[in-house]
Amino acid sequence: MAAKLFATLVLLGTVAVLLTGVLGYFHARDALKKAVFDQLTAARVTKTRQVEAHFRTMQAELRLLASSKMVVDATREFRIAVDQLDRGGNSPELRQRVSDWYAENFIPLVTHILGKEPALADYLPVGAAPTYLQYHYIVANPNPADRRKLLDDADDGSDYSRLHGVYHPLMRAAAVTVGFFDFMVADPKTGRLIYTVTKAVDFTTSLHFGPYRRSNAAAAVARCALTPDQSSICLEDFAAYAPSGGAPVAFMGAPVIDRGAVIGVLIAQLSNEEVDNVVTGGRHWRDEGFGDTGEAYLVGPDYLARSAPRAFYENRQDYFAELKSVGTSDEEIAAIQRYGTPVLHQRIDTKATRAGLAGVEGTGEIIGYRGVPTLASWGPLAISGVEWALVAKIDSAEAFAPIDQLRRDLLVVGGLALLVVAATAAWLSRALFEPLRELTAGVKRFAAGDYEASVPVRTGDEIGQLCSAFNGMVEELRQKNVVIQNKNRENEELLLNVLPAPIANRLRSGEEGIADGFAEVTVAFADLVGFTALTSDMPPHDVVTMLNELFTRFDAAASDLGIEKIKTVGDAYMAVCGLPVPVANHAERMVRMAIRMIHITREHAMEHNASLKLRVGINTGPVVAGVIGKSKYIYDLWGDTVNLASRMETGAIPDSIQVTRAVYDQLKGLFVFEPRGAIEVKGKGKVEAWLLRW
Repeated sequence: MAAKLFATLVLLGTVAVLLTGVLGYFHARDALKKAVFDQLTAARVTKTRQVEAHFRTMQAELRLLASSKMVVDATREFRIAVDQLDRGGNSPELRQRVSDWYAENFIPLVTHILGKEPALADYLPVGAAPTYLQYHYIVANPNPADRRKLLDDADDGSDYSRLHGVYHPLMRAAAVTVGFFDFMVADPKTGRLIYTVTKAVDFTTSLHFGPYRRSNAAAAVARCALTPDQSSICLEDFAAYAPSGGAPVAFMGAPVIDRGAVIGVLIAQLSNEEVDNVVTGGRHWRDEGFGDTGEAYLVGPDYLARSAPRAFYENRQDYFAELKSVGTSDEEIAAIQRYGTPVLHQRIDTKATRAGLAGVEGTGEIIGYRGVPTLASWGPLAISGVEWALVAKIDSAEAFAPIDQLRRDLLVVGGLALLVVAATAAWLSRALFEPLRELTAGVKRFAAGDYEASVPVRTGDEIGQLCSAFNGMVEELRQKNVVIQNKNRENEELLLNVLPAPIANRLRSGEEGIADGFAEVTVAFADLVGFTALTSDMPPHDVVTMLNELFTRFDAAASDLGIEKIKTVGDAYMAVCGLPVPVANHAERMVRMAIRMIHITREHAMEHNASLKLRVGINTGPVVAGVIGKSKYIYDLWGDTVNLASRMETGAIPDSIQVTRAVYDQLKGLFVFEPRGAIEVKGKGKVEAWLLRW
């Protein structure tokens, strides 16, 4: 009997080891694969939202500028000035100078891009106004090419230069503030670019008949010229643009409308570098969890890259060698080398890109563009005007490296386990302690944190009853643990609704009396003018609903800009930027927040047919921040900076943003301010103040 029991135990042990090893291997492989796919999908979704948010911001800024009085007036007056120059003439000497400049400076650049020398006449400006203005603002511009935009007035006595001297500094500042590579105005009637910031060779050329009539800039102007709707935006996908040295450029247009008619199209020239930086994470792939071979990239409907692959930046030699190994044509490789970028030149046609461009989200193991198996997550982007897909991937070899190591380890551990089973079976066959061994193992698993642990009840004796009691205890503790986890999760969510996350973490860690000093933050107070009188006859429910909807939209704007809402008192709203996590541009963010709050209040007033106006006061300086209370927490600020910000609000003009000198000194190069002089401030006497103009 002892021999039979020994053989039976050894056989059972062998089967158990083999099944555990095989099942463990495949379960681990599946779990790792799922974890990798989850990580890739999370990275893809994050990148997608970042790219979409980038374009939404650009669209909002362009739409706002196109409807501004500055742009409407400039468009109308530039059109008249260009028409006046067209009715004049140019001397043969001036035309020859322009032609010589093109031959010496622009034609060699186009030759390098195209690989052959084009005809000079195909690119020369046509017409009196284009030739005249290109001479004075490009050929005779005293600044180098990358600084032509610094010339405000060509001092030629023309009406155009007079207007240019007035509007150009404002338009240039707007382009720099918003982050547009170039900022142009087109006349929809003639197709001419009657104004540009950078003064490239497309300046004053016609997008109807000129050398760039087939460019994506021409397409954006043509679409927007037919849309007398201030809310419309015309976005054209990236394409090589000769005036920008053949670099990938996208154009975003918005109609300029005067008295219900489209008098111009405001065009933003968008550089691919911004999108590429978002998708590649600023070239910090390892910091973003992509390991050695992971990356994310964009692909357009033509299956051409809209962001450069990782290998292009990390190892150009290996990158081109891999392209050759997968059969990439010499022409494609030559184009990438000539233009200095794979964007719009490298074709990426895989299962992932095809599905993503078809509007399908998914994950899977595919053959990547480098010809090696990869794990990928793909999906489309929701950007009106373009059809892009984003793919996040990592080589299968790198992803499954831990599994390969696990397989080797399982073979070693399995062999050792069989030896242990044989030795244990020999002993247990004599001692018959199998139930106690299983119970001991179950207790150890439970002690190690496995709350699903259980042991089989093999007998009805005392050992069997003990096993049964153990299983009951484990099940009861597991259920209680679930309840505790749910309660902790609810408490966590409640705490984060009251306090900023870093402060909440410090409270949870046991810290008491939280109070911090911050050397420089920006504080804003906003208050609805006459709200009490306005709502005196309204039902309480309607008053609360109106305030809640308005402040909820304020909260959403604060979240977008990384601003911390401190509190609301009645119809007043207080926020701060630069704490609890410091940021460098806290003053700029808070000013942008204030502008959004003014616009949101106006929209809210129109929606509710109410006379709502907002005053905003902003100040920058040191504050003390801390948590007050024990039963009902509140995170608040103190200090002279807070008091002065409040005084800026109470002393402001309705529908205005008033700032202190500290804010003005930081942002006077980014925004336009109007000095109010010294105003009387309670408890401070005379204090200088400025009003923001936007």
